Amino acid sequence: MSSPRHPLSGNLRSIVFMLAAVGFFALMDAVLKTLSSRYPVLQIAALRGMTALPLVVVYIAWRGTWHTVRRVRWPLHLLRGVLGIAMLALFTLGVRELPLSAAYTLFFIAPLMITALSVPVLKERVPPAHWWAIGIGFVGVLIALRPSGDALQTGFVTVGGLAVLGAALCYAVAAIAGRLASRTDSSESLILWMMVMMSVGAGALALPNWVAIQPDDAALLLALAVTGFGGQLAITEAFRHGQASAVAPFEYTALAWGVGLDWLIWQSLPAAHTWLGATIVIASGLYLVRREKRITEVHATAEHP
Repeated sequence: MSSPRHPLSGNLRSIVFMLAAVGFFALMDAVLKTLSSRYPVLQIAALRGMTALPLVVVYIAWRGTWHTVRRVRWPLHLLRGVLGIAMLALFTLGVRELPLSAAYTLFFIAPLMITALSVPVLKERVPPAHWWAIGIGFVGVLIALRPSGDALQTGFVTVGGLAVLGAALCYAVAAIAGRLASRTDSSESLILWMMVMMSVGAGALALPNWVAIQPDDAALLLALAVTGFGGQLAITEAFRHGQASAVAPFEYTALAWGVGLDWLIWQSLPAAHTWLGATIVIASGLYLVRREKRITEVHATAEHP
């Protein structure tokens, strides 16, 4: 009989997958930022779905799991589809106006939003210390949103900053809907129908202002498909085998990717207030992860003394 697998080995594998996922998604976001200067944001959302859909179909056929995609809770899938279109369109608008590093700093508020939304939607209990962490995280976002003199400023924030925060909220609500749907629907079902709805829904909305695809952009569209699909597979594997509390902190390596891509492609570096805001938001998120891990360990010890 083979010896049981040590949880650390599963965590190490999952951390590698998470690092790969973050890299894939960062490269995808760089492609989105590049395309955003050439096409409307809704068209880019549609192209994201259209380019990835063939790869998703091939993947499901390879796994032989077509029977699992027919079990669908349509209200939740439709909600995820609408939120997915809005999230991608808003995030693309945000990265068009902001450096990737600044956009990631603001988007890091999403895990804190998910924690806050889990109370009314999933009926989960959030300890008081978690609410303090959420509040401090929002302070970090306000610091990162400090006025920069941009012509697109509205009040205390920029249009790009508001767009990224809107995208983070859509992502958080979609994640909660996904957690509800995953209780009965397969992961293949969640991925397939999201891509279908993004292709059809965003495509229909973008049609009146559709811009002809330039042949020179074929390589960018191929990169959009491969990076998005690769990131989706990698992040699914990351949470399939490892403990979420061990894997989730490595999502914050996106900031390093953002800084690196900003410097290599657009020759820009984050402002001081972006670094400060990022530090506060990331610290709040890591605190929540560590607290959740400690609570889980205490419950496990109580159940198996």
